[in-house]
Amino acid sequence: MKLLTITIPCYNSAAYMEKCIESLLVGGEDVEIIIVNDGSKDRTAEIADSYAAKYPTIIRAIHKENGGHGSAVNTGVANAEGLYFKVVDSDDWVKESAYLEILKTLRELTGTNKSLDMFISNFVYEKEAEEKHRVMSYRLALPQNRLFTWDEVRHFLKGQYILMHSVIFRTKLLIECKLELPEHTFYVDNIYVFFPLPYVKNMYYLDVNFYRYYIGRADQSVNENIMISRIDQQIKVNKLMIDYMAENMSKISKNRKLYHYMLSYLDIITTVSSILMIRSNTEENLEKKRELWKYLKEKDKHIFNRLRYGILGNGMNLPGKGGRKISVEGYKIAQRLFKFN
Repeated sequence: MKLLTITIPCYNSAAYMEKCIESLLVGGEDVEIIIVNDGSKDRTAEIADSYAAKYPTIIRAIHKENGGHGSAVNTGVANAEGLYFKVVDSDDWVKESAYLEILKTLRELTGTNKSLDMFISNFVYEKEAEEKHRVMSYRLALPQNRLFTWDEVRHFLKGQYILMHSVIFRTKLLIECKLELPEHTFYVDNIYVFFPLPYVKNMYYLDVNFYRYYIGRADQSVNENIMISRIDQQIKVNKLMIDYMAENMSKISKNRKLYHYMLSYLDIITTVSSILMIRSNTEENLEKKRELWKYLKEKDKHIFNRLRYGILGNGMNLPGKGGRKISVEGYKIAQRLFKFN
């Protein structure tokens, strides 16, 4: 069995996927790399097949009809043979020294009598045209260099949360929690790191800057204008997260730290949805914002009250144009601080 499966979802990725693949090959035979060609129309399939032919014991190429990022991740999970599972997007890459240290640590952890459910490391925003890069680390929130549980998790800062770039899951855990991401939907990476959390018992944090998250292309899905144009998909993901938390509250609320972390994560996603609709400055989207909060209230009044009257939610719901202006200014400060969009 391979130690780690890494899935690379690819759609028209020919211009940059080789940098990603080359950075992952450093892992050698401990790693299985699954390149999922999600119905690309450029040379993605040809490049994937050439790497699979050159590295037959490491790389597999899977070709499928287009189903979106979530569908490609689902395909990776369904075909994974590694003990652990990681998603690396085709326009991102990893740092060699951190990669090797993570593999060494995973090898050591497989020899213990406790199963590791979620491995966490830092990621770096590699923003185009900026010399300085923003490192997202968790050293203040998480114990280092040992297994720990939710009870030992410390306070996460507002705006700080664990992203897909940060995590490696135990493969069987993803299967046990029946994770299946929706097809033809952007922003499902939030579901990917949200739905498995109630199944996570043991975690490990290594303070290394592993994942390099490239951001800044005009056509990138996290570009603000593109996010506004796809606001219905952001709302869809937001509602699925609301549904999941409301429907699994009995399991989630058993652990106070897990509950507060998931509530904070949902708060952030709902805030992003709200701000994007405010930023669009259209009556149609402002009505969608009102409908989202109405949906939350009807789904679970307790969660609604916690988000509506919390630090972020309260700022997103100040009345009138003046209130919306204050909300947007707060969002701009967060953008500068955390380097997203």
